[in-house]
Formats: sequence, structure tokens, C-alpha cells
Amino acid sequence: MVIVRELCSITLISLIHLNRFGPLGRKPIRISNPSFSTSSLSSLLSFVSPCRHIHVHKVLAMAEQTLNPTQSHKHTNRLAREHSPYLLQHAHNPVDWYPWGEEAFQEARRRDVPIFLSIGYSTCHWCHVMEVESFEDEGVAKLLNDLFVSIKFLCNRWIVRNDQMWIRKVKDAWETKKDVLAKSGAFAIEQLSEALAASASSNKLPDGLPQKALQLCAEQLSGSYDPQFGGFGSAPKFPRPVEIQLMMYQSKKLEEAGKSSESNNKMVLFSLQCMARGGIHDHIGGGFHRYSVDECWHVPHFEKMLYDQGQLANVYLDSFSITGDTFYSCVARDILDYLRREMIGEGGEIYSAEDADSAEFEGASRKKEGAFYVWTSQEVEDIVGEHANIFKDHYYVKPSGNCDLSQISDPHHEFKGKNVLIERNDTSTLASKLGISKDEYLDILGACRKKLFDARSKRPRPHLDDKVIVSWNGLAMSAFARASQILKGEAEGTKYCFPVVGCTPKEYLEVGEKAASFIKKQLYDERTQRLTHSFRNGPSKAPGFLDDYAFLISGLLDLYESGGGTSWLSWAIELQNTQDELFMDREGGGYFNTPGEDPSVLLRVKEDHDGAEPSGNSVSVINLVRLASMVTGSRSVYYKNNAEHLLAVFESRLKDMAMAIPLMCCAADMLSVPSRKQVVLVGHKPSADFDGMIAAAHASYDPNKTVIHVDPSNKEDMEFWESNNENIAMMAKSNTAADKVVALVCQNFMCSSPVTDPESLKALLKQKPSIPV
Repeated sequence: MVIVRELCSITLISLIHLNRFGPLGRKPIRISNPSFSTSSLSSLLSFVSPCRHIHVHKVLAMAEQTLNPTQSHKHTNRLAREHSPYLLQHAHNPVDWYPWGEEAFQEARRRDVPIFLSIGYSTCHWCHVMEVESFEDEGVAKLLNDLFVSIKFLCNRWIVRNDQMWIRKVKDAWETKKDVLAKSGAFAIEQLSEALAASASSNKLPDGLPQKALQLCAEQLSGSYDPQFGGFGSAPKFPRPVEIQLMMYQSKKLEEAGKSSESNNKMVLFSLQCMARGGIHDHIGGGFHRYSVDECWHVPHFEKMLYDQGQLANVYLDSFSITGDTFYSCVARDILDYLRREMIGEGGEIYSAEDADSAEFEGASRKKEGAFYVWTSQEVEDIVGEHANIFKDHYYVKPSGNCDLSQISDPHHEFKGKNVLIERNDTSTLASKLGISKDEYLDILGACRKKLFDARSKRPRPHLDDKVIVSWNGLAMSAFARASQILKGEAEGTKYCFPVVGCTPKEYLEVGEKAASFIKKQLYDERTQRLTHSFRNGPSKAPGFLDDYAFLISGLLDLYESGGGTSWLSWAIELQNTQDELFMDREGGGYFNTPGEDPSVLLRVKEDHDGAEPSGNSVSVINLVRLASMVTGSRSVYYKNNAEHLLAVFESRLKDMAMAIPLMCCAADMLSVPSRKQVVLVGHKPSADFDGMIAAAHASYDPNKTVIHVDPSNKEDMEFWESNNENIAMMAKSNTAADKVVALVCQNFMCSSPVTDPESLKALLKQKPSIPV
């Protein structure tokens, strides 16, 4: 099998004899074990071919994509029968593509040829470039068709037209060294399996390690901080929300210990400000692009991914909780309103991504990256009108184009004469220079953005990947749920400017609940209690992966804690049971990424890396901690023990490479907290009193807090708590008030005196813990 992926430093070519070994697993492998490097892997495989070096800053200079939906097609392959947007994009390549499946494997066995596996994603700019430069080329296609069975797989070595020699070398090796290749393939699988499916040597972490790992990760991130432009690390800059989450969490722990968190907070808030003001943020339509190619967050890779939006909304919500500054709440609204406007289907499902590329005008034969988002100075003047100069000054718009802030922003002048909007000056200062109030200035900018939005809406839109992925919906559900309560902390009369809508916070909870309902209806089997991974024109064939279960459980817990019904909590517990059944390594600890039922999956990996998305294992620890605080007895102990055993699997990572697993560092500390804070609300719901009290429960930032609410008059509520936590049921019965919602704050087996007004509850929650932190 030849595995082809983009943006690699080397290409690893593993030729695996299917009769003996079968195909590789379904999910991309990310090597995270520090003792197992790509260099050691390359020595195991028969061929290591030098990859064409691809520098990320050249993204904007790459080729364009062919576009003509009405043309007749010279070639049509099996992918035309698929539902995946990515596979359909390659349905008319001259390459004789197969989708991943037994048909392809049987054909490879019959012809006795290796498999060429190409892995990509529908909204990926590089995948479009590769298609044009490689898979639409008749010469490349003939080589692949003659020498391989070619499989297209969702989720690429770059075969350019003048660089086909290595394909022939693979073919020659297959014919002359097949036994050697088979043996090396077996050895590679053995070594990978050992490296990527580690087991714990004990059932829990050593005492003190969680706190040390948390501190180490914060120190490592601080060492990579960019004080000029914000963020951690250098260009290209990715908005890795788990880094922000760790720094916020560490700040909270420092404050509870009576220590200064000023340095951490400064890094976090400045980074979030720079990102929101940069070109990575879509100032006209809302939401964030995938990453910035330069160090100043200016010129982005224009793809928009759902997993970014959900996580970023959450960290901006947390920043608002910490600071009370509506700058952060408005950015969170901006993201969520973008999703509501552009990314939600009729059934409440939330779509996956928007492409980086689009046509510059109707009927154009080519797509270009960023065409939908960039502006000339003349366009701004013509569309905005009388306030054009104000807008141009604010967003650094110039006749010559503005992609000049860094040498790597636009090295090949692809955006000459074009402008990517960026805010470089203080809003209050600019308003003062014009002799107008800040509010009036912001109103002018909002009106200008609306005009540009309307004009932009007439441009050819980027491709929408309308596939529904369970895990990414879980991340977005969490943000919508939490926003419904945290945003109630905005001051009355807060002004909103386009693209922020300014809806009532409760509407966000409704969005989250509709997404959850869609998943339960379309992607969940009530009989087997199992998830399907994705939906497009029907459920996919792929089963749910660990991330699907873990991220959805997290989202459901947030729906419940933000005021949703106990049905979401019941489903979360049900899903956790299934996750344990399908993915847990009961002997070695932790969770595998895939179920163990598919014989074609040779490697079951235990993922720990918290990257663009958090790892399923990191999220699972937090889920288990939260669930353990809601139920009692043996089930609570079971959840805690599983979390402890899971963390023990990654002990060496926590000790030595904490920066790679920031969310797991937080999770380990959460589990080590002697007693998690519980906020218990008892009273009639829905009601105005309940709305006020649950908003107060969520007003302050505290990741080590669980919110439980129960209506003593609600049969479903009482039956749930009587079955899962008799203490909560008893509290509900003994604290019932006819016209009040009663709140109790419990920790370390003790509860506060009951309070019945939001301000008293807020005051209780601001008190420092009386136990060691």
C-alpha cells in the first residue's frame, strides 16, 4: 500500500501484501509516542521517498481549481456513486478510483498489485491543487491505473507531472522484492502497534504529577509566546484553543492559591485580541479561518472548519467570564451567529466546513484561494460610499493591496492589489480623531460591513461541505449551550454591530438542542446504543469513533448543565457506557480511537495529542470527572477509576512532553482535585427565577464546577435523580419552595446554607475554596 498525504516532510511508502496482512486502519495515524519517531519508522519500511518540500507560506501561490459544473465529463469512476463531498470531487478524474472497501482490496488481490491510498478532505486547498496537478493528468492517471489499485479516502506525496519516477520504482520493487516488502510491512505494523497502543504500568498517576504537568505545560507555552503579535509559536500560526484553555485553567489555580496570574492572563487576552483583529477572523461574515500563514495573524488559509468555530467560541466565552469585557462576548457571538447563518441545515444539523477556494466571478473557469474574502480598494469605495475612508483606515485597505505586513504574507504576490481586512489601530483612538463617540464609530463600521456582506453574498460562494460529523457537532453544541448562560452576563443595553445579530442568549441553547436531536434521530441506533460517524444524504457506513462519543458526551453535559432536560444527561451516561464497551482497554487503560470489530483495522491507536482538535482521551477524562460528580456509589467510583487508569497510560507524556497535551494536563489536575464543587438548583423550570439562578451559577469561570438542576414537580427529573444520586433527590425534596428557586453550593461533603437570589449565589461562588488546590 502506498499511503499519500499532503504537507509531509517525507513520504512513507509501505507496501503491504493484502492476502497476508489486509489494509491499514480507517483513521489517519498521528505518531505521538516520544520513543517512536518518524525517523525510526522510516528504517522499518522498504522505501522512503523524498517528498517535494511544501512550505505553508506558499499556500496562496498554488494552482487554481477547475470549475465548470455544467460540462460533460470525459471520465467517470466509481466515486460518482458515493455521498462524500470529497469523493465526489474526484468522480471525474481519469484515475480509476475506488472508495475504501472490500471491492478495492479484492481487486488488488486479483491483480496482485499494491494499493495507492490517497487521503484528503473536500475543503482542503492543497487537495484541490493536487487534483489539478496530479489526478487530472492523463499521464499520472495511466501510471496509477496500470500499476496500482487506487483508493480515495476521506480525511497526499505530491505527484507532479514531471516527477513520476518514484511510482515506477514502487512498481519495480513490488515485482522483484515482494517477500522483503511483506516482511518489512509486518515488522512496521508490529512496531507501530507497540508504539501507538501503550499500556499503563499502574492504575493511577504518581502523587503530585498532575500539578507538575500543569506547571510544566504553562512554562513551555510561555516560552513559545509571541509578545509582539500574540499566540504561541511562530508562523504559520494556528488558533490552538487547547493552549488558551490550559493557560486560563492554570491562572485559576494560581488565583485560588493566592498567587499572581497576571502574566498568564496577559498572554491569553492579548493573543485572543490579536486573533480577533487579524485577517484570520472574517470581519464581514463572522467566524475564523483555519490558520494564518504569517506571524501577525493577517493572511489566512481561508478554509473555515466547524471544529475551530466551536472551540474558539468557548475560549472567547471564558475570557468574557473572566474579564466581563464585551469585546470577548461579541467575538463569541460573531462565531455562533456565523454558524447559525451559514452552517446549519433544516433539521438543526451543523455542517462541517467551507472551502478556501472559489471562483472570482460567475462563469470563471478557475477557482482561487480567498477570492470570496478579499477586496480591492476601489471595490470598498464603490460599495461602502461616504464612509469608505473611515473603513479603509480602520481595516488597513490600500490601493496597492495590504498583504505586506510580513515577508511571508504573500511572497509570490498572489494578492497584489487585494486586501485582507485587519484591524491595526485602537478603536477609541480612531473615533477620537474623527471627533465622534466610540459607539457612533462602531455603528459606522457595522453599517459598512453589512454593505460589504450584501455585496459579497452575490459572489460565487466557496464550496460548502454539508456533511454532518458527530464529533464536530459535539464541539459546537458545547459552545451554543454555554453561550446561552454566560452571555446573560452582558450588561443591559449592550450594543451589537453586524455581523453580530444580538439575539437573546436562550436562542443559542435551542440551536444546540436541535443539533443534538438531529444526531439522536439520524445517527444513533436506539437498539444497539451506537453512533454512526457522519451524515450526508443519509448516515455514512463508518461507525462512530472515540472522538464522536467523547465530544458528543461533552456537548450533552453542557446542554444539561446550561438548563437542558435530564434526557440529555441520561443519553450522555448511555453513550459513556457504549464508549467503554467499544473503545476501552480494560487491561491496559485508556481508550482506542476505533472499535475493535473491523478486521481491516490493523492498528488501534490510543491518541493523546491535543492539537487542532483535542484528543478523545483528554476529553474523556473530563467527561468521567464530570459524570462522577453527578452520580453516586459504585458508578461514581467506576468513572474515577477509569479516568485514573487512562491518565496512567500517558504518564511519560505528562512528565516529559506536557506541551503536546495541554487539555490532558488540565484533565489530570481536575481529577486530582479532592472535591469538585457542585451547584444544586432546586425549583420550578422553566421560570424567570430559574433563568436568573442558572445564569448566576454560570457567571464565574470555574472549570472545577458542576451545575445540577432539578424540578421537584417534574417526574422525569425526580426519577432520574432517585436512580442515579439519591442525595440530589433528597435535597430537592427538602429544599422545595413554592415561589423560589433554591441554590446550594456543595463541596468536600458539606453544603452551604440555601440562597434564593442570583447575587447571593454569585457571592458564594466567588469565595475561595477551603480545601488545598
